Amino acid sequence: MAIKAGQLKERTDYQAYILEMLREENGYQVRPSAAYDPGYGMDVELLFFFLQATQPDALARLEKLYGDRTCQTILNYINNEVNKKSRSLLDVLKHGVEFDNGVSLTLMYRKPATTFNQKAEALYQQNVLSVMEEVWHKEGERIDLVIFLNGIAIFTFELKCNTSGQNYEDAIRQYKFERDYKTRLLKFKAGCLAHFAMDLNEVYMCTNLKGKSSFFLPFNKGCGVGIHSGKGNPHNENGINVSYMWEDILKKDMVLYLIDKIIFLQKETKKDPDTGKRVTKETLIFPRYHQFNAVRKLVADVVEHHSEKNYLIEHSAGSGKTNTIAWLAHRLASLHDRENKVIFDTVCIITDRIVVDRQLQNAVLSLEHKAGLIKVMDEKCTSKDLADALNGNTKIIVTTIHKFMYIQELVQELKSKTFAVIIDEAHSSTAGTAMEAVTHALSENRGIEGEDEEEKSMADLIEDEIARSGKQANVSMIAFTATPKPTTLQLFGCLNEKGKKVSFDLYSMKQAIEEGFILDVLQNYVTYKTYFEINKAIEDDPELETIAAKRKIAKYIELHDTNIAQKVEIIIEHFKNRIMQELGGKAKAMVITSSRQAAVKYRNEFETYISKHGYTGIRTLVAFSGKVSLDGHEYTEAVMNGIKEEDLPEVFDSNSYQVLLVANKYQTGFDQPKFCAMYVDKRLRGVNAVQTLSRLNRICAPYDKKTFVLDFKNEYDDIQASFAPFYTETILNETITPSDIRTVEAQVDQYNFLDLDDIEEFNEYLYRDKRISKEKARMWVLLDRALQSINRYSELEKQEIRATIKRFLRFYSFLIQATCFESVDLHKKYNFLSYLVKEIEVGRGGNDFDIADKITASNFRQKKNGENTHEIESKPEVSLPTPNEVFMDEAVKKKLSEIIDEINAAYNKNFDVDVASKSALQMRDILLKNGHLRDSARNNSLKDFRFAYFDAVQDALIAGYEQNQDFFALLLDNDEKKRELMQVFLEDVYKNLRNND
Repeated sequence: MAIKAGQLKERTDYQAYILEMLREENGYQVRPSAAYDPGYGMDVELLFFFLQATQPDALARLEKLYGDRTCQTILNYINNEVNKKSRSLLDVLKHGVEFDNGVSLTLMYRKPATTFNQKAEALYQQNVLSVMEEVWHKEGERIDLVIFLNGIAIFTFELKCNTSGQNYEDAIRQYKFERDYKTRLLKFKAGCLAHFAMDLNEVYMCTNLKGKSSFFLPFNKGCGVGIHSGKGNPHNENGINVSYMWEDILKKDMVLYLIDKIIFLQKETKKDPDTGKRVTKETLIFPRYHQFNAVRKLVADVVEHHSEKNYLIEHSAGSGKTNTIAWLAHRLASLHDRENKVIFDTVCIITDRIVVDRQLQNAVLSLEHKAGLIKVMDEKCTSKDLADALNGNTKIIVTTIHKFMYIQELVQELKSKTFAVIIDEAHSSTAGTAMEAVTHALSENRGIEGEDEEEKSMADLIEDEIARSGKQANVSMIAFTATPKPTTLQLFGCLNEKGKKVSFDLYSMKQAIEEGFILDVLQNYVTYKTYFEINKAIEDDPELETIAAKRKIAKYIELHDTNIAQKVEIIIEHFKNRIMQELGGKAKAMVITSSRQAAVKYRNEFETYISKHGYTGIRTLVAFSGKVSLDGHEYTEAVMNGIKEEDLPEVFDSNSYQVLLVANKYQTGFDQPKFCAMYVDKRLRGVNAVQTLSRLNRICAPYDKKTFVLDFKNEYDDIQASFAPFYTETILNETITPSDIRTVEAQVDQYNFLDLDDIEEFNEYLYRDKRISKEKARMWVLLDRALQSINRYSELEKQEIRATIKRFLRFYSFLIQATCFESVDLHKKYNFLSYLVKEIEVGRGGNDFDIADKITASNFRQKKNGENTHEIESKPEVSLPTPNEVFMDEAVKKKLSEIIDEINAAYNKNFDVDVASKSALQMRDILLKNGHLRDSARNNSLKDFRFAYFDAVQDALIAGYEQNQDFFALLLDNDEKKRELMQVFLEDVYKNLRNND
C-alpha cells in the first residue's frame, strides 16, 4: 500500500497501515479482538483450527477420553503447563504438551534442516500467524497490536505516531505505568515472549515487564555504516524507517526461526555473596538487532562459501558478544548448504583465557541441544579430552587455545572433516604459535593415514608445514573482538570497496554508547601529575646509562612510601566523598597499579589510612599473580585477602568490599557493573588502555550510573588517541606483502653470518623422523658455526643482530598465517634462525646496578592538571608494523648528578599555577606603585618604556622576594623566564601608569 499525503497523522492510520502490510505481504490473518480469551492469552478458535488441521488423530483420542470437556481440558492443560515453574510459554511452543494417556499436542512445527522430509515441510507450512488490534487484556486496558502463532499470543506492540506528537518513549511509559504486567498476556515466562514500543523511527523491546522497573532495549538497525555508524534507523526512501519490522522480523519464516533457534530462557544460579544463599535468576533472552543480523549475515555467507573464508566480527563491549557467539555456534553446527549437505562437522569456540569463561559456557549450554553434542573443556579436562572430542562426533566444543598446543600428536586423520573455529576476543593469541597450533591440529594437510611419509622429500615436508600454517581449506575462522589490532584485521578482515581490510560485521563503540548499552568512560576524566625532588645519597658521582637509570628512578618513585601514601589519601577521600554513595550506596572502584610490588604497597597503605581515620564501609581486595617479596616479607593474593583466588569475583560482588586493587589481573574480561570509579597509577596505551578503562563502561540498571577516572600517570590526549581507532569502524591502512619479509631477510643477510649449505644440511637433519646422536651433534655444530661469526661483532652489534633475527621470525610467521605465501628456501632459513636466536647471548650492558642506595626522594606533591569531558574522536585507520632496519645506539652515560638534575627539571620545577599567577600579579602591583616607572611611562613611547620597565622588574622581584621565595628566586636567576612572564604585563602597566593622574 502506497503512503499517501495526509496519512500517518493519527495512531489509527499507522496501526491500519501495519495491519494491511501484515495481511497483504506476510499472509497474516487479521482477527477480531473479540476472539481473544484473556484468561488463556489465546485466540481459542484459531488454536483449535490449527490443531484440527495438523493433528486430527490426537484430538480424536482426547475427545474419546474427555467428551464434551475436551476443549476446556486441553486449554486448561496447556495453560497449566505454560504456568509451571519448570516450564514457560517458550518451552511449550517448542516441545508441545503430553497428556497422561500418551497423547501429545504440537503447538508449533519447526522448519526442517533439509528439504528431504516433505511431510515435515508441509506441517511447517501449516503454522498460522495472525494479528489483532485493540486487544483488551483486562478491563480498562487495551494493547494496540498482538501477534499470535497458532492462536497463542507471542508479541505485543504499543504504537506511537511522531506526527501526532508522541514517540516510542510514550509507549514505554505506557507499558511501565499504565499496563498490569501480571495479566496472562503480559506475565513473565507465561505471557508474550517480547513487548515492543514502536513509533515511526525507532523500536524498543522488553521481555520482562515489571512496572516502572521494566528495562527496554533498542531493537534498531543502527544508522549509518562504517565510521559513520550510530544509533537509530536509517532513512527509508521506500517506506517508514521501522518498516523492517514487518518486512523482515515479522515474516513467517523469521518469527518461527526466532522462536526455534534464537529466543531462550537463561537460568543463572549464583550464591548471594551477602547471604550465602543460592539464588536462581531467569532471563528471557531476545536478540538485539545487531546480534540477530550478525548471525544471519554470516550464516548466509557461509552457505555460499562454505569454509573458504575467515571472518572478523567487530562488536563493541556491551554488545552481548557471549550470546552472539552461542547463537552462531548452534546455527553453524546444524547448517546445511543448498544441496542439503552438512557444512561443518564440528564448531570449536576458543578463548585465550586459562579457564573457559563460565558465562560463555552457560550461554552455549542454555540453547536447546541434544545430549552429548556439546563438550566444554573445563579445568578438569585435558588436551587428550580435546583430541578425543575432535576425533569423535561432538558438534560444539568449547575450549581454551592453550589446549591445542599439546594435541597435534593425539589428533587422528581430520582431512575429511570441516571446522568452524569461533575465537572469543581475538588479540595476541591469534597471531602466533598458539594459533599455528590450532591450524596445524585441524589441517586437512596432516598426511593421509597409511601414506608412506619416507617417500616425501624435505621440500615436500616443508611445503606441507607452510600449508598448515596459513588459511586451511577445511577450517573457517570467525574472530570476535571489540578492539581489532592490525594483525587481527590482516588475518581475519575482508577487503572493502577501497581495497582496505575491515571487519565483516560492525557494532561500534559509538553506537553502543549512543544506545545506552555502555557508558563513555572518558566523560569525567581527571589527570594528576606527581612532582618530587631527587637528591644524591652518596658522595660518589658514578657514571650510569641514562635511560636505564631514569627507568630505575621512575620505579623507585612509583614504590616510594610517601608517593603511594599521598595517592592513597587522594583516592580514599575522593571515593568516600564523591563515589561510594552512588548506586544506592553500592558503588565500587578499581585501582590500577603499576606492578605487583605496588599492589602490595597500595593494599598495606589503604589499610593503614582507613584504620588511622576510623573509616567504615571501605574495604579492599587485592589481585596479583604469584608471590611478592617486599621488605623482608612474602605476600600472596590469597593470604592478603583471606580467601581463595578463584573466589575473588564472587566475594568482591558482595556489599562487604568496595575497592579492588589490581596488578595485571582483572583488567580485561571482568564484568562488574558496580564499578563507578577507576584510579590509574600505571602507564596505559593502545588496546591495553581501552580494555582496562572499559571495566567501567557497564551500565547498572536501574541506576543512572556515572563514571569517573582519576589518572596519575597518563595524559588525556594519549588516552583519547588509544580509543580513537575503535570508536567506529577499524580499518587496516596497508596489508602485509611478501616484499616486507624480503626486506627483513636482507637486513639479516647483511651481517654475513649465514651459510646456505649449513642451512640446507641443518634442515635435512631437522625433517628426519629419527635422528641419531651424531646427527644431533652435527646440528649443534652448524648452529655454533653461525654463532661464532656473530660473536665476532661488538656487543652493540650483537644486540642488533638478535633483534633483527627476532623481527624476521615474527614477520615470517605472521606472513604465512595471513597470506598464501610459500617459499621453501625462506622456510629453511626460518627454521635455522629459530634455533640460532636462542643461543645468542648479549650482556646486560650498564643496566646491572641498583639505584635505591644512591638517591633519596623528597618534596612529593600530587597536583591536578586537567579535567576532561570531551567526546571521543574517531580515527579509524591502523597500520601493521613496518620492517624498518634495527639500529642500537651506544648507551649514553651521564653522571648521576646530571641525571638527577634532568629529572628534577621535569618533575620539581613546575610551580603551582595558582601560586605562580598570584605572585606575578603581586609583581604587577609593585610595578604600578613605582614612581620612577610612572614618570617614564608619561614621558616615553611604549618602545622606549620597555627598557625602564624591565629594570624595574628586577627591583620588584627583590621587593617581593619574601612573599614567594622559590618562585621569585627562579625568575631572578633566569632572565629568559623573567622576560617571558613579565612581557605579559608590559602594555597593561604602561597604559595604567601613563593615564593615571
